[in-house]
Amino acid sequence: MGTNTGEFEDRLQALRPRLHRYCARMTGSAIHGEDVLQDTLVKALHARAQGAVVDNLEGWLFRIAHNASLDFVRDRSRNTVVALTEDVEAAPMAEADIVAISFQTFLQLPELQRCAVILKDVLGHSVDEIASVAECSPAAAKSALQRGRAALRRLAQAPEDTWLPLMSDLDRRKISAYVHLFRSGDFDAIRAMLAEDVKLDLVNRLQLEGRDRIGLYFTRYAEETRWRFALGAVEGRPAMLVFDSAGPMERPAHFVLIDWSEGRITGIRDFLFAPYVLEAMDWVRLERVPS
Repeated sequence: MGTNTGEFEDRLQALRPRLHRYCARMTGSAIHGEDVLQDTLVKALHARAQGAVVDNLEGWLFRIAHNASLDFVRDRSRNTVVALTEDVEAAPMAEADIVAISFQTFLQLPELQRCAVILKDVLGHSVDEIASVAECSPAAAKSALQRGRAALRRLAQAPEDTWLPLMSDLDRRKISAYVHLFRSGDFDAIRAMLAEDVKLDLVNRLQLEGRDRIGLYFTRYAEETRWRFALGAVEGRPAMLVFDSAGPMERPAHFVLIDWSEGRITGIRDFLFAPYVLEAMDWVRLERVPS
């Protein structure tokens, strides 16, 4: 890997959306996919610092992402195996069709089938590259691809299994209050709700910790007038949906997740700089978007 640190990090950033497309489908969640992606990049940077020599950067990164995704899913015992079919001549699915399939549907495929379909039909990798990432034979990769395509077609025709926002009354009141304060521009009131050690994750941009250090985050939002804020849920989690009035209002431009403890905000995770997370994301708006 004959590049300096800056060039290497630039290449990681360029590959980030493709890696997220893989991690999100492997884990069944856009949010968890970002967690696994960040873990993948940390491991890659650590390996490079330890002197790892890599000929094929993209293949190497996908192998790390593959193993990190499997570790994540296994740790949570969430992988469900569907029955196999003998349709070994299944044709590839159109990219527009496959991108529209929810991440939870992908999660119902066995691991190798999931890997093969995502790498081939979503990301355009060859069977040999699938075999390299999954550390299996090309024959096993091809078989998994054919079976996975057939199973995914069948699953995609089933009734939509949407995420339901399982919100307690207390959680709803807290996120509703946060959204209302953001909408009205009362950022002083929001600052008063922050825990001393609050963490800000401006995904794909920066991470800060401490009430005093994240003040500029709210200042930047106060200066921007095009955003519209609404209460919603992303993958069943309470969220502030952010719509761009300068663009189409049918879909959020990004979203923000809030963590609480004992009535204080302990974490803010803002996906403004990670638009790739929105692809096929399960979300629901729980109120009208203000004009």
